[in-house]
Amino acid sequence: MKIALIGYGEVGRILAEELRAPGHVVRAFDVKLATEDRAPLVAHARRFGVKLARSHAEAVRGAELIVSAVTASQTVAVAMACASALDPRSFFLDLNSASPGAKISAAGLVRNGGGRYVEGAVMTSMPPYRLKVPLLVGGPDASALLPTLKELGFAATMASERLGAASATKMCRSVLIKGLEAMTIESFTAARHYGVEREVIASLRETLPGVDWEKQAAYFFQRVIEHGRRRSEEMQEVAVTVRDTGIEPFCASATTERDAWIADRCDQGLFGEREHDGFARNPDWRTEADRILAEVKGSRQ
Repeated sequence: MKIALIGYGEVGRILAEELRAPGHVVRAFDVKLATEDRAPLVAHARRFGVKLARSHAEAVRGAELIVSAVTASQTVAVAMACASALDPRSFFLDLNSASPGAKISAAGLVRNGGGRYVEGAVMTSMPPYRLKVPLLVGGPDASALLPTLKELGFAATMASERLGAASATKMCRSVLIKGLEAMTIESFTAARHYGVEREVIASLRETLPGVDWEKQAAYFFQRVIEHGRRRSEEMQEVAVTVRDTGIEPFCASATTERDAWIADRCDQGLFGEREHDGFARNPDWRTEADRILAEVKGSRQ
């Protein structure tokens, strides 16, 4: 099968590895290919036999399936960039963490270009599951694509023929899950400052005994440090989703700010180099909390 990947970040590279293994033809495009950050993408593509395109149009032309896996803020822009080059009846699977409104706008662009738009919502972190990550699909053309996705190895299930339902499910979940990440970082770092982390964790274990808080905290710190910018953009879409109901998204907006705050410090090198093997992989969350505390203390002096 001829498959185009728009976005060659963590998700795009995992999909490339999984889809190339059985011999599918995979072509990819990422805006980073025109920047100094292109080297890891080029090396990965060479290793797995992925053809890199010079533009959105070059990537999607002739593809039977296009998978859009970019940052949330680029959801509509990518659909617009691809629309004019879509082959008639090609499927456009949008995996981006965007609001229902953004997905509906993207669908309109794809349809105007002659393609068939399918909304996708990845319901948990992809790395542990890879192609088997729980995936909700939706929209009028989703049922036609579903058998192909299953043949490719996706763990896809139908959410609704109504566009926006799959995205709404993910966005509402993210209010809680991404919010819990941000709250854990804030709570545990403050507890570390006051020297009461043991007491806080002991209390949490009593209240929520099913959670390994040491392990969970390390994972939350790692994911937000490594993907804070992406999470911040997703939470902006979550805030839009909540606001569209008439409810002011106080929690989603606060999570957006915390994720962006972490991302800013990551960009400044607080947590090490992004491409370093040890980046954001500390088994003890205290290492990262101490870095945050030291940076905050330094900024006050």
